[in-house]
Amino acid sequence: MWINKQPIYLRQNYTKKNFTMGNEEKKYCYKYPHPSVTVDGVVFGFDGVGLNILLVQRGVEPYKGKWAFPGGFMHIDETAEQAIQRELEEETGLKNTYAEQLGVFSEVDRDPRERVVTIAFYALLRQSDYQLSAGDDAADARWFSVDNIPPLAFDHDRIFRSALERLRRNLHFEPVGFRLLDEKFTMSQLQTIYESILGVHLDRRNFSRKMLALGCLKPLGERLTGGAHRAPELYAFDKKAYDNLKKKGMKLEF
Repeated sequence: MWINKQPIYLRQNYTKKNFTMGNEEKKYCYKYPHPSVTVDGVVFGFDGVGLNILLVQRGVEPYKGKWAFPGGFMHIDETAEQAIQRELEEETGLKNTYAEQLGVFSEVDRDPRERVVTIAFYALLRQSDYQLSAGDDAADARWFSVDNIPPLAFDHDRIFRSALERLRRNLHFEPVGFRLLDEKFTMSQLQTIYESILGVHLDRRNFSRKMLALGCLKPLGERLTGGAHRAPELYAFDKKAYDNLKKKGMKLEF
């Protein structure tokens, strides 16, 4: 039985078999109480200037008015992967977002309502491809710079640190930056993503030299328009060249 997305456990001595209460058939009722399961989505985006994180403002208790990652209780008839897609769409308007499982967070007191285990996912996307629209129990949905995140509800600060650490590890082996960028981008924009994730300042010439040496960037012979100074050159990601490097086990170091 579910009320406001929360399971109500029936503590009577029922078995795993279905039973009837009134006119409604009840399923998944057990002798002993079970923890609830939620999903949370850590969504990183890039706006051309810096790395951002997607947060929703909670419209209900607990932590009403606080910022948190989009997510909610997993329904009894869906997988965790289906749940995170549904929650992202309901609370932020994002559809068909590619999300990878980050980990399970199961501290006993992480949720003041009841015993809750959450499965966290993380995603990388181009902000220009999406239009946010807060819904369901989210009062607002907004992008925040990873360097200026408000206090988070539940244990979401810990989940954020875990997601950022995963990004830092993957940065050396996966095309993380290219998933965040538009199809056409400048070397400066790519460097900004690496600096934001690693939390360091990289030498501009050295970064450019190493990225070009990998052979994963295709110069387009075009320049960014609208700049006040000499317009920077535009590049595109060469996925075929990257896949060849990955087969060789090459690691990008700075």
